[in-house]
Amino acid sequence: MRLKTFPGGIHPHDEKHYSAAAPITKFPSPQRVIVHLSQHIGAPSNPIVEKGETVLKGQLIAEAAGFVSLKQHAPISGTVTKIGKFLHPTGAMGMGIEISADGKDEMIQLGDEENFLELPVDVLKERVSNAGICGMGGAGFPTFVKLSPPEGTSIDTVILNGVECEPFLTSDYRLMLERSEDIINGLKIIMKIVSAKAGIIGIEANKPDAITLLRKLCAKERGINVVGLKMKYPQGAEKQLIYATTHRKVPAGGLPMAVGVVVQNVGTAVAIYEAARYQKPLIERVISVTGPVVKQPMNLLAPVGTLFSDLVEYSGGLTQPLGKAISGGPMMGFALPSLDAAMIKGSSGLVLIGAKEAKSKAEHTCLRCARCVDICPMNLIPSTIANAVKYNDLDMAVKAGLNDCIKCGSCAYVCPAQIRLVQWIDTGKIRYAEAQRGK
Repeated sequence: MRLKTFPGGIHPHDEKHYSAAAPITKFPSPQRVIVHLSQHIGAPSNPIVEKGETVLKGQLIAEAAGFVSLKQHAPISGTVTKIGKFLHPTGAMGMGIEISADGKDEMIQLGDEENFLELPVDVLKERVSNAGICGMGGAGFPTFVKLSPPEGTSIDTVILNGVECEPFLTSDYRLMLERSEDIINGLKIIMKIVSAKAGIIGIEANKPDAITLLRKLCAKERGINVVGLKMKYPQGAEKQLIYATTHRKVPAGGLPMAVGVVVQNVGTAVAIYEAARYQKPLIERVISVTGPVVKQPMNLLAPVGTLFSDLVEYSGGLTQPLGKAISGGPMMGFALPSLDAAMIKGSSGLVLIGAKEAKSKAEHTCLRCARCVDICPMNLIPSTIANAVKYNDLDMAVKAGLNDCIKCGSCAYVCPAQIRLVQWIDTGKIRYAEAQRGK
């Protein structure tokens, strides 16, 4: 197998052995969920229900607040008990809708369009929009927007991201093994919507069985290929994946559509298939609950809005005192102050680390070793950007590539001085955004 990749990057231990062999298990309907109004890039959704109102599973409870926004649906049937602020998986507080279960688990009526690939493009796009689907790899970009390129933009290739290069996470891997045909159907729908002739499924080499299975299934599909990729982080980042699979370079500040490409996660492809065929809203997803202190690491198909604490309890609890809980993967995820947060549509994993392993190290003076430069997948000088932010020189930070950084964390991973490069760069992005809003 000839494996493809991109320049730069790092090789962290993948740690996927904890949950890779755990098949997808359906999580029982929880007693309480919190549906966050901001689960995506763009404007937070607007609630259309009130406290005390009863809702059915799959019922629309929040409208999109603009073109770049999402519809939200009830993941369980029950009563709206609160609309207010709750702990978000990013570690901040955010507005959400709390629903208490009624035990009936009654769902809205769905359909079954067996000839879904024959539906007109406008109907398919409408079903994706109505389902409230966003990117499920973590970024959370509204899928309807991605599938609506500006007039005159030509898309010739759709890439499905099955890389899952973050250590520990295995939810996409299990989907590729257990719902491979649904993933391919989702890819076909995306290709039809954007009029693309080529489809690519990119999978990292540490998932050889997924590569073999999907290649076998795609052998009879016209224009769809499975590409094996070298094990390297961040192989699953959009621009790096595009370069590895097509050798096209997305320009600085540009989007994939600038080079004729649309990228979607394999989980998003399954959600698109379910929306097109059954008109099913995105109310559940597979999430990996994993880590060295989890008694029984699992891949759970759980309702969106399920509390992390409930997921941990269902996974047998912890074998040691908890040192750190990470929403997402350890490279780009968010450290949580507690397990009271609820999962969102982009929650691919919950990683739990013991108190002994989760140690914070003090920053030291930069050694000028240039390791961060050597491995940066965006060809930046992270130390220069971070230093400019430290001294509040935003102009210098922007010139050095502040806005091109994808916050993959590779630089911080290799830094021998333990400088929190990603945090400094993220601080710079926030300061720059605030400065732009103030103009």
